[in-house]
Amino acid sequence: MPKLLISRHIACEGPGYLGEVLKQKGIGHHTVKVDAGEALPETLDGYDGLVLMGGPMSVNDTLPWIPSALSLIRQAQEHDMPVLGHCLGGQLIAKALGGEVTPNPVPEIGWLPVQQVAGPQGWLNDVPQQFTAFHWHGESFSLPQGASRILASQACNNQAFVMGRTLAMQCHIEVTAPMVPEWANLYADQIAQPTETVQSAQELTAGLERRIQDLMQIANKIYARWLQALQ
Repeated sequence: MPKLLISRHIACEGPGYLGEVLKQKGIGHHTVKVDAGEALPETLDGYDGLVLMGGPMSVNDTLPWIPSALSLIRQAQEHDMPVLGHCLGGQLIAKALGGEVTPNPVPEIGWLPVQQVAGPQGWLNDVPQQFTAFHWHGESFSLPQGASRILASQACNNQAFVMGRTLAMQCHIEVTAPMVPEWANLYADQIAQPTETVQSAQELTAGLERRIQDLMQIANKIYARWLQALQ
């Protein structure tokens, strides 16, 4: 059975819906709880892929685990292993592979649309040309050399890129219904002054069950495409 290594950087931003998908498909995984002081392994021996979750920190911070995460990403890329990153995880991938992470022109927080852009065939099969994703970020990544952009938004040009078997996303497709109000409470200071790209707690949770169900349909297709590399 395939086994994934998942790097978690804060308790409230775990695998979420991805964990449910992996369980349904019988794919094993081990989550390293970096936020609880657990150390990432030095190598990916015994694993078939790498997943990096989100977090409120910056990849440019001097945190002791960041060099280890970057090293694992590079190892996976060198060995053509699948890598998947959500938000901070996508930024870690970009930095590890030669891109830069800098402040986005404006924060994106909430349910905001993303659009497909021309990229490698197959990654977004059956995914609508435009769909609503969940966002919570103030920084964004540039594309590493050799990467292909596949998603963009009005406020963030690089929402997702692929590079071989690697998929890096700025948006969150892993969120579940309980995670959204939890984040709104934990990061309340970031949504105190709503704008066109920053939604209030009320906006974040309005029609939540429907929004989550719609996003899960998108996530199912994107995760299924990424998981093909494990078969």
